Amino acid sequence: MLVTISGPPGSGKSTVASTLADHLDYEHISGGDIFRGLADERGLTLEEFNKLAEEDPQIDKELDEQLRETARERDDVVLESRLAGWMAGEYADIKIWLDAPLGTRCRRIAEREEKTPAAARKETEKREESETARYHEYYDIDFDDLTIYDLSVNTARWGPDEVTDIVLYAVDAYVPSQDEGPTPIDDVRYEF
Repeated sequence: MLVTISGPPGSGKSTVASTLADHLDYEHISGGDIFRGLADERGLTLEEFNKLAEEDPQIDKELDEQLRETARERDDVVLESRLAGWMAGEYADIKIWLDAPLGTRCRRIAEREEKTPAAARKETEKREESETARYHEYYDIDFDDLTIYDLSVNTARWGPDEVTDIVLYAVDAYVPSQDEGPTPIDDVRYEF
């Protein structure tokens, strides 16, 4: 089974994906870790590397192709990134979207990266604006369209363990779709 965990920065993607993978005994692959690793290799901060990605579309496209390839070729994986649900597309069994209000997400980022909440907010807003524009340009993705996801969870409402429990329940209850589309109109029978 392939499970994708997507959401904006600070939504709890990594925490939930890692815990979920442990529960399921699946591999956890993080697009964010790959992106951070590429930034580190170049000696750049995330903000600097994001700026470089604005100028060089190949950076995003290579990362996105890695996500698609993982989705095509691997099983028993929790694939986590902002675009995992979009990039895994037809290969994903369950697509999860995690989110939280901007203030909550920025507070989490500030704690994780040991910076002020104001600095985290400024960087996060700039990053989200940049990524939203790039992904719309490259793939025509609208992050406000959550219809591709099977489950959307506001992670500000529950702690990490509870959010993981919600997602785990959805994964455990998963039944592959047998739906072959709408019933033809001439096959519908009405009883009065």
